[in-house]
Amino acid sequence: MAGTFLLEVATPERLLIHEQVTEAQIPAANGYLGILPGHSPLLGELGIGELSYETTGGQRQTIVVEGGWVQVLPTRVRVLADSAERISEIDLQRAEEALRAASERLAHPAESLDQARALNALRRAQARVNAAKHG
Repeated sequence: MAGTFLLEVATPERLLIHEQVTEAQIPAANGYLGILPGHSPLLGELGIGELSYETTGGQRQTIVVEGGWVQVLPTRVRVLADSAERISEIDLQRAEEALRAASERLAHPAESLDQARALNALRRAQARVNAAKHG
């Protein structure tokens, strides 16, 4: 179909998305990638955040992804995520509790705190809360 590309989003456990879309916004490690049909090929590291896309019917869909890789080709985009979940699968109360706990860990760090892990936990929790509230 002209003006579309195949978007595939998979984790080690499951295939979440396999459909023709008209555009996608994908969180890369250093910022968001805006993808349209015919995009130049690239391979990049997937970040933490909301991956959104527009279906051929004009509906905007969003999932939350974390870590992995994205491969962009002119007619296909593959996202191989370490983890991904649909907004309907997010328990907002649990996500908010995780966000509070991550913020608290960073505000009052223990000596043994792994700063990078704590920041990733905060980013992951924030992305889940944002997606659940807006979805």
